[in-house]
Amino acid sequence: MTTTPLLQRLEGLDARFEEISTLITDPAVIADKKRYVKLNKEYKDLERLLAATGQYRKTLADIDDAKQLLESESDEELREMAKEELEAGNAKLPHIEEEIKLLLIPEDPEDSRNAIVEIRGGTGGDEAALFAGDLFRMYAKYCESKDWKVDVSSSSEGAAGGYKEIIFTVSGNNVYGTLKYESGVHRVQRVPATETQGRVHTSAASVAVLPEAEPFDVEINEGEIKWDTFRSGGAGGQNVNKVESGVRLRYMWKNPNTGETEEILIECTETRDQPKNKERALTRLRSFIYDKEHQKYIDDIASRRKTLVSTGDRSAKIRTYNYPQGRITDHRIGYTIYNLAAFMDGDIQDCIDHLIVAENAEKLKASEI
Repeated sequence: MTTTPLLQRLEGLDARFEEISTLITDPAVIADKKRYVKLNKEYKDLERLLAATGQYRKTLADIDDAKQLLESESDEELREMAKEELEAGNAKLPHIEEEIKLLLIPEDPEDSRNAIVEIRGGTGGDEAALFAGDLFRMYAKYCESKDWKVDVSSSSEGAAGGYKEIIFTVSGNNVYGTLKYESGVHRVQRVPATETQGRVHTSAASVAVLPEAEPFDVEINEGEIKWDTFRSGGAGGQNVNKVESGVRLRYMWKNPNTGETEEILIECTETRDQPKNKERALTRLRSFIYDKEHQKYIDDIASRRKTLVSTGDRSAKIRTYNYPQGRITDHRIGYTIYNLAAFMDGDIQDCIDHLIVAENAEKLKASEI
């Protein structure tokens, strides 16, 4: 069989796969939660890579067999079959090679995690809050289509509707790896409901998507957390207003990247159950610290990329929603479509797919495989 540079890079994978297969059944490894999760992910990644490698080797062998048949066979019918086999193999080979190259590039270790999404109304007052509400509805509809679970942990409603701020957790398969492309400033151009002259206004809302941290990812001294309880406001019946189900968490944390100590303040008011609110507040605390501690890692990745698709500055304008034209434009990749109504109803997968393709192309260039 023909030996290619790509096959040479794949040598040793079978041995590593067998090694991990043994390790993940070792009780000592299973007891080490962090190591077990890491090895289990590597096992699944190698399983996919070895399956593609097997297909690659078979295609190369089929091409070699077809070439030998053409050189040695005089029967025209057999030669024609060999030609078809050769053409099919040569057509399939580049696609398999690209798949393997992408699998060889280490994935963002955060991709498989759940996500905490924070939407905040920016410039534009009441209209910005309304737009933040529209974005939340858009993501909620999208998550519903993916069979992902959405849990709101806190929200602050705008005077005219929508949200000044809303924070929610999305749980499901590969959530962060999909929603991470939504981080940044989203700009809307439309005639606000309060506008009497029919003039188009520009408002904005920011979206931050953070990977949800597991309890073993960060070290938190829970004894140093200060808890306050209070009555939750808003809808929810008499119980939620009379019982102190809302929680406020205060935690002093030293940032290892800067050496400075800062106070973290988190509120959670969304359920009538105080223990559940405490649990959600702790999850947000872990994810906040995890995100901060990994910011240097994120910045290092971003600095090596020419176009910051998913790891760039969260204050950068990434997308414009133009209502008069029914247009959506993603400024990172020059993506423009004219189906704004469907997009705002959760039909955002095509845009995300284009962002994934752009990032994969960027990774391939950077890896020089």
